Amino acid sequence: MNLIDLIVFLIFTVGTILFGYMFGRKKQSSDEFTRGGGKVPGWVVGLSIFASFCSSISFLGYCSSAFMGNWNAFVFTLSILPAGLLAMWYFVPFYRSLGSISAYSYFEQRFGRWARLYASTFYLFTQVCRSGAILFLLAVPMNVLMGWNIPIVVTVTGLGIILYSQKGGLKSVIWTEALQGAILIGGAVICLVVLLMGMPEGPSQAIEICREHNKFSLGSFDGSLVESTFWVCLIYGMFTNLNNFAIDQSYTQRYCAAPSLREARKSAFWGSLLTIPVNIVLFLIGSFLFAFYYVHPGALPDGIKSDFVFPYFIINEMPVGLIGLLIASIFCAGMSTVATSVTSSGTIVLTDFYSRIDPDASDDRKVVVLRLASVAVGILGIGVALCFLLVDNALDAWWALSSVCSGGVLGMFLLAYLCPKAGKSHVVPGVIIGVASLILIAMQTKLTEWMDIPRFVHINLSIVISTLIIFFVGFILVSVSGKRR
Repeated sequence: MNLIDLIVFLIFTVGTILFGYMFGRKKQSSDEFTRGGGKVPGWVVGLSIFASFCSSISFLGYCSSAFMGNWNAFVFTLSILPAGLLAMWYFVPFYRSLGSISAYSYFEQRFGRWARLYASTFYLFTQVCRSGAILFLLAVPMNVLMGWNIPIVVTVTGLGIILYSQKGGLKSVIWTEALQGAILIGGAVICLVVLLMGMPEGPSQAIEICREHNKFSLGSFDGSLVESTFWVCLIYGMFTNLNNFAIDQSYTQRYCAAPSLREARKSAFWGSLLTIPVNIVLFLIGSFLFAFYYVHPGALPDGIKSDFVFPYFIINEMPVGLIGLLIASIFCAGMSTVATSVTSSGTIVLTDFYSRIDPDASDDRKVVVLRLASVAVGILGIGVALCFLLVDNALDAWWALSSVCSGGVLGMFLLAYLCPKAGKSHVVPGVIIGVASLILIAMQTKLTEWMDIPRFVHINLSIVISTLIIFFVGFILVSVSGKRR
């Protein structure tokens, strides 16, 4: 990397870490650590929600997906705004009036303590896997740029994120995410412009090549549930984004950080709306990368993984100075999301687990627990990131993990939210069947090898099937018990 690019990269990455760390200079209460004192401007919270959506999974994963295939993964984005609108009108006021910073305290009120612990456990699993996927994709550009060892980059970056997130709490994370989100937007737009200018015959040539090779396709519209068709991706996106806005602690916690209901609602709306145009830019970059290397045959090394193509383009084709900015964009996008996962997971460990052991803990003790839990989750995320060295496509691997680790918790929430008469006896059978379905879907590949059973559903639909099972089994039991009474 050129010295100028290295300086630009260090200024942005080290600067954002220091920016977040400065929020922890003064002593904080547990409320400031978990809610930012409820004084964070709505537009800042909205930018942080956007930045969580557009992590390095998006920056590199979407570009990789569009380069290797088409715009099928973009169908996921189409469901973000509807989920954001539902959050704005229903979920934001609900969580601000709940009386607890934990999104899963509601499950305890409706179904008992076990339900809260069940939801919290699956949330922690999801955040550890999410942090691992992002940390891995943060390390990829530095491996391509400088040949740095991926495990070392993962470890150093992860520790840096832990440093400022556990020190400054949610306020640190939100403000840093807002800054990183702005950097990401600028970096993506600049890269798209440079990429189009590099086409010998101009932008129209890139568009024509992509059309000829069907790169703008949204996927097959047939009814298969085994392949990643348009419908499979759309349904997966609808349930996953509803899961994010309705019960994901990292989102619900930010609803409570805004100073008023109006500001909180604006944050949900703008956070979801901003994601759409930025994701369009990222998919265009991936498609036009295909066109660029189509007219420059032999420019890519043989056998390069799709996740490495965009970083390779940056280091070999971008002007001096912009290389550092774009790599910083990828780093900043990833750091923001990992920091959110670490902070929200620490909150869950405190409110849903530790508070059971020591309900009378002092506020100072709570802050210590929050910080130690954040460190633990971050370290586990580093371990998962190293496991991603074994996969071919990080985006596909993450989508599969997030679907299985959902645990069908969305179904529990919908049952509690929409069926006032539902109780423990109604939800437990659905949870048992839902978990069994998750295990069965996750083991499809092994069942095919052992018993010659064909695959019956795409693994990304795990969240859909488990959610529907838990909700409808509970709903039917509520209806039957009502008729008996």
